Amino acid sequence: MKQETIERIRNFTTDRDWDQFHLPGNLAKSISIEANELLECFQWSDTEYNLQHVKEELADVIVYCQNLLDKLGLDVDEIVNMKMGMNEVKYPVEKAKGSSAKYDEL
Repeated sequence: MKQETIERIRNFTTDRDWDQFHLPGNLAKSISIEANELLECFQWSDTEYNLQHVKEELADVIVYCQNLLDKLGLDVDEIVNMKMGMNEVKYPVEKAKGSSAKYDEL
């Protein structure tokens, strides 16, 4: 995410004095709630959905994720690359390519 976007999110929260409500558990709950609202966009069809609504709900998830990153003092690139390294070990290309099987079933 661009730094200016991250700063916009931070300023939005600061300007409203909402950091007091942003305990890690509250933010994790909010991420889950918004992710479910995103899922609701596809409730009755995987092909017919309102793209604008999808974008709005996805943005809500991303904003809460950035808030949680800030609250925990985490760097998104660092934790994503850490997890990708773990996934690359669990899902080697030669075993996982073209398969949706879980890592312990490859």
